[in-house]
Amino acid sequence: MTGIEEESHGELGSDAGYRMLFEASPVPTWVYDAETLQFLAVNDAAVRHYGWSRAELLDMRITEIRPEADVKALLESIRAGSVGRWVPEVWQHRVRDGTVIDVEITAGRIVWEGRDAALVVARDVTERRRLQERLAEAEKMEAVGRLAGGVAHDFNNLLTVIGGYAAILRETPGASEALDEIEHAAEQAGSLTRQLLAFSRRQVLHPTTVDVNEIVGGMGTMLERIIGDDVKFAIELGEGVAPVEADRAQVERVVLNLAANARDAMPNGGRLTIATANVELDESYVSTHGDVTPGPHVLLAISDSGTGMSEEVRRRLFEPFFTTKAGGGGTGLGLATVFGVVKQSGGSIFVYSEEGRGTTFKIYLPVSERPVDPPQNGDRLISERGTETVVVVEDDPSVRELVRIMLGDCGYVVLTAADADAAVRLCAEHPEGVDLLLTDVVMPDVGGRVLAERLTALFPALRVLFMSGYSDEAVFRHGIIRPDTAFIEKPFSQAALARKVREVLDAR
Repeated sequence: MTGIEEESHGELGSDAGYRMLFEASPVPTWVYDAETLQFLAVNDAAVRHYGWSRAELLDMRITEIRPEADVKALLESIRAGSVGRWVPEVWQHRVRDGTVIDVEITAGRIVWEGRDAALVVARDVTERRRLQERLAEAEKMEAVGRLAGGVAHDFNNLLTVIGGYAAILRETPGASEALDEIEHAAEQAGSLTRQLLAFSRRQVLHPTTVDVNEIVGGMGTMLERIIGDDVKFAIELGEGVAPVEADRAQVERVVLNLAANARDAMPNGGRLTIATANVELDESYVSTHGDVTPGPHVLLAISDSGTGMSEEVRRRLFEPFFTTKAGGGGTGLGLATVFGVVKQSGGSIFVYSEEGRGTTFKIYLPVSERPVDPPQNGDRLISERGTETVVVVEDDPSVRELVRIMLGDCGYVVLTAADADAAVRLCAEHPEGVDLLLTDVVMPDVGGRVLAERLTALFPALRVLFMSGYSDEAVFRHGIIRPDTAFIEKPFSQAALARKVREVLDAR
């Protein structure tokens, strides 16, 4: 580059190779006057990347490509002499169409045609920083999810004991009316732990192949009652929407939760629209959204004309216990539950919102290749009592004793074991008399699935019912939740346990 000298390194202008490197560099590069901050030279990459012509750039100062809020910091940095150190720094630049990009700037002092100047190399790192932020957010949500799932697991064991003994005491003559409060508190706490498990993707889902149009369309009357007369409500169902694999009850829960949030965001009335459509997510969409897989999806969109939200609120929206409702108006678990259900169903959820301009939630669920499953018949009435022999395997002694009492009250012969070895010994002592194995999924040394495989190999007629308060272990790591697997989630009531045991024993 004719006329360029590097401070204390001699004349560079005589070497035409420097000019070739400057012009041919694929990275935006320029020289500016250290005193006036005027552009003195720009390469083709800078012209292409920033959108201004070469003549336009050479008529500008470097402050004009900075966002207005950054200009003061730029001038202070120049006065402090940080520009001359060739140390990369990340700043923001503004291109011709107004878009703000993140750039990694490496700059150093040179002499240009006898003038004190600076040479700048600008690498666009906008996408890199966006990916880093997404990764950090995903890691944070995963860490919070693990914590939430672990807490819920421990609470579920405690709640099983509290609720179970409260129900037993209720049958005792003269039991205190305080039992009402104990049972009510246990039910509320159980609801919270289920929401924590949903957020952390550790709840037990019962997915089938469902028609989202049929689910949403069937909720219209109920949604109208929830939303109220001051909100204009519309359901727009796409034609021929493909089936998806999901838990029907949880899809309904997601829609209800988002509709309720939309209603709260429109205290003076407004408009709520729920829409479905078939969409194809291509690689371009995936590259800009990250947390989604390419291919055919069903879109479920819930849009409102409410108050909207700030960027800060939007970024924290799915965190458990985060709420914008004042005075204890919410637990902060509703949207966390929505997030967990969508993610556990293999889908993705995105939020678009501006203050004063409403909010849109877009949920993408992968299309299933299977046809829609037929509707299930209503639960049949079954007796909750029996005389069969049940082996209960549970490492928590409080839960183990409670289950023994619950089933014993229903007429069953109950044998208990704290671990797999004790369970095998019990069954060996009763080779013809054990009808059902009721086992926790997660236990020290040998888990419930391995124990069940071991015992059913010895006793093929043995029925198996799994229980767990830590559904992540049940669903994923231990892989026991299949259509033909019997499972009951802690905490459970005596009635629920009795019904499930009877159902398993009576099943063909």
